[in-house]
Formats: sequence, C-alpha cells, structure tokens
Amino acid sequence: MDKLDTPRIEARCRWAGWKERLCSAEQAAALIENGMTVGMSGFTRAGEAKEVPRALAERARQDPLSITLMTGASLGNDLDKLLTDAKVLSRRMPFQVDATLRRAINAGEVMFIDQHLSETVELLRNRQLAEIDVAVVEACAITEEGGIVPTTSVGNSASYAILADKVIIELNLDAPAELEGLHDIYIPQMRPTRPPIPVVAPDSRIGTPYIPIDPGKIAAIVVTHGKDSPSTLLPPDADTRRIADHLIEFFADEVSIGRLTPSLLPLQAGIGTMANAVMSGLAEGPFDHLTMYSEVLQDSTFDLLDAGKLDFASGCSITLTEARGKRVWGNLDAYRDRLVLRPQELSNHPGILRRLGIIAINTALEVDIYGNVNSTHVGGTRMMNGIGGSGDFARNAQLSIFVTKSVAKEGDLSSVVPFASHVDHTEHDVDVVVTEHGLADLRGLAPRERAARLIDQCADPRYRPALRRYFEHACQRGGHTPHCLEEAFSWHIAAERDGHMRRFQTEDAGARRGEHREEPTVAHPA
Repeated sequence: MDKLDTPRIEARCRWAGWKERLCSAEQAAALIENGMTVGMSGFTRAGEAKEVPRALAERARQDPLSITLMTGASLGNDLDKLLTDAKVLSRRMPFQVDATLRRAINAGEVMFIDQHLSETVELLRNRQLAEIDVAVVEACAITEEGGIVPTTSVGNSASYAILADKVIIELNLDAPAELEGLHDIYIPQMRPTRPPIPVVAPDSRIGTPYIPIDPGKIAAIVVTHGKDSPSTLLPPDADTRRIADHLIEFFADEVSIGRLTPSLLPLQAGIGTMANAVMSGLAEGPFDHLTMYSEVLQDSTFDLLDAGKLDFASGCSITLTEARGKRVWGNLDAYRDRLVLRPQELSNHPGILRRLGIIAINTALEVDIYGNVNSTHVGGTRMMNGIGGSGDFARNAQLSIFVTKSVAKEGDLSSVVPFASHVDHTEHDVDVVVTEHGLADLRGLAPRERAARLIDQCADPRYRPALRRYFEHACQRGGHTPHCLEEAFSWHIAAERDGHMRRFQTEDAGARRGEHREEPTVAHPA
C-alpha cells in the first residue's frame, strides 16, 4: 500500500484494526470459493463493489468457479457482463439489466430468480434461501466500531453484511466523504413479534447512519478508486411530454375534486427514461411541497428539488447522468438535508407504502385491454430486466399508475394487446394507464368497462379497430372477462413470426405522426 494513501485511508477508516485487514482485490477475491452464495452491494448501477468482482472474474478465467450472486438490483461498470463472460454466475437474483447476462439467462445458462425487491432479505432472514457466505460491500467510510458507511446505494447491503459469515469492504476513496450521514439503516426484527416499523413520513429517520456489524467478521478491506456508471437516460421527447401532460391534468382534476391536495402524496417513480421524463414534467405542474418515497433517485428528483417543487426525497440509491452527477456530487451539501437513503426492504416495504399513501408511477412493456401489465418478458418468454420493485409499489400504492408509449419498433408493435403475454401486475393492482394518446382511469370499472376505456384512450389509432373487433368478438362469447382464447395471443404470434404486428393496423384509422417512437423502456423502482 502506497504510504501516500495512508492519511486518506485513516481519514475514512476510523476502525483501529484496519491495517491488519488491508489487502489487494485479488487476495480478497480468493476468499470466495466455488459454490458459495455471495451478497454484493449495488442497486441500479450505483454503489456496487468494483474491484473484487473484477478480480474474481479474472481468477475464474484461470481457475473456473461458479457462485450464486445476490445484489440489491443491477450492477454498473459492466460487472454482470464480466462475471457472465467468465462463467462465474450459476445463479443470479433478484434483478439485472446487462445484455450479456440477459442472453445467458434466456439461454438457460444462468438461473435467474426474479423477485419483488422487498422480499429478498426477508427470505434470507427466515432461512428460505441459501445462507450468505461472503458479503462484498462498497463503503465511503468505516466507523470507530467497524460500522460500514455505504456509498451511493444501500439496497440489500446492510442485511448481506449482517447475515454473512465474512465481510469484504471496498473502501472507495473517490466516493464523496459527504455521503456519511445520508443513510438511515434500520433492520426489522424477526417475525412473529416484530413491532411496527416507525416510518411515518418520507423524512422519518429511525436507524443509524452506518451498517452495524461485528468487526470480527471483517475479513478484508480493499482500498479502491472509481465511480459509478452514469445513467444513460434520454431527454424527454414529444410522446413522454404528452404522457406527462396527461398525468398533470389528471392530478389537477384529483386536486379539484378533493381527493388530493396540491402537494399530492409521496411520489414513487420507476427507473428509466420514461418514468424520469414524466417525473421531470411535474416541475411544470401546479403542485408544490411535493415529497418522494421511492427506490431510485434519478435526475428528475434533483430537477424537482432545484425547481423548488420537491421538499424531501427518500430512496435506496442515487443514479444520475454524467452531467447531473457533476452538479450533485460537487454540491452534495446543498441537498443533504433533503435526502435519505434506506435499505430496499424499507423503501419498498408494503406496510410503509400503505401507510404513506404512495402515488406509484411505473413503466409497462405491454398492457392488455383489461389492465393486466407485463413489465418483464418480451413475447412472454424472454426476460428483460426483472420485476424489480414495481410489484411492491403497485400492490400497495394509493394510486398505481403505469405509463408506456402506445407502440414500439416505429409502430410495428402495439403496446396495448388483447391479452398480455406475461402478467406481472394483474388488473387488480392497476388503477391508471397512460400513453401519449390519453389516460384511462380504471378505478371502479368492471372488466368490460376497462377494456372499452383502455382501447379508446390509450391504444394507437392504427390498432384500435382491430382491438375493438377482438373485444366485440370476445363479448359475443360471454364471460365476466371476455376472451377468445384461440385468438388471444395472435398478436404475439405475428410479432414472433413476422417481426411486427402490422397485419392488425388500419391505415386510415389516423394519420401517422412523424415523431420518432423509441421502444418502451422497462422501468422498476429497480
């Protein structure tokens, strides 16, 4: 270890025993053995351990091994790709976004367990999953007692570190020291005598600013330098602006009716370009003193903070574009009093979400005419990213809203279909659907009423006649939720066979607009 680094290390690592645990990434990776279950920090490309996974992949190329890898959500810095290419991953959970790993999952080479993000550590705590052998956690500091101060995400890091036999800490000296104090680490007690979790508002603080662990479990400390991967959000386009406008009008109507106040309710938004653009659009709305209780704090969170619209935001990670990151990380003190990062089992906890009355805004891959939503599988079989936290929020929100562009692939695919090819969120958990064409408020409607409204308000005009014909034909068959099962997936069969759904278009149903239509982005609260 370069002696010039010692003062910086000592400023960040106040635990007296750090020198005895100091080692290289290669030495730390050697603690991970074939067949182990490993929990790593990282949530939506933020706060992941960066050097030990690289060293593990390099080692596996010479000495093959495979592990079960558990994280909070997705990893940045191409780590899932590196680990997949090195054949390290035999089993992966609960979420991912990497194209290389996705191909391996869909080929059956990596067993992927797609979970609600609130559930993973609950299953671990109750020994319903394999026990964690080693936890690898990125930190910006280590306290006098050996407590781990996370960096830009908490995710599942706290429980992994507490439950693991051994803990490897990556002390990242490039992570802002000002992150210390931003976190609120609280671990629910065991069932069945667990007391209520006392989060009663987005700005509640109920735990410690560090992960409390027995320092005797610290097996290695690796000093690192490195940054999170920047978010690749695209700027809003004409369609996302229309979606935002529809939502703003809807919220304004809810305020005028008296169902909401001008500060609305705590907001949650899934990850990705679509949800971020919609949230940024709220800066133009007639709402003030907003709050957020979400998973990922994206650029839109800081847009609303800077606009004076948002008073406080609670999440479990911060993921920013490069430009926004420069402004935030270089001026973190300006935001510290208005932010908190929690473990994901708290950010997504069903009881807390019910208590706070969340407005949840998430993105659909496709929605069927009755309001069932597919967030995860292309064509019903090919995994995209995972359900993330969208199910946690959709089921427990006061208002569960799903947004999507009405078409994908330049109009060749309709996002509104007769029957969703895979259902992540049933019609029972979907209150509102929004596309660039309009908003369908489905609350209090029976299935036949929902279908008529979704087709008329949300489907692209080119596909509406075919959807109406399907619905009319199904209604002739009867049933509470009418379907013609032999036709239900004909749209997906056409897409699989022909690469498009153009046979269901009606050319004179409406002039095609000239704007570029990008493929819907899967969004989860992570």
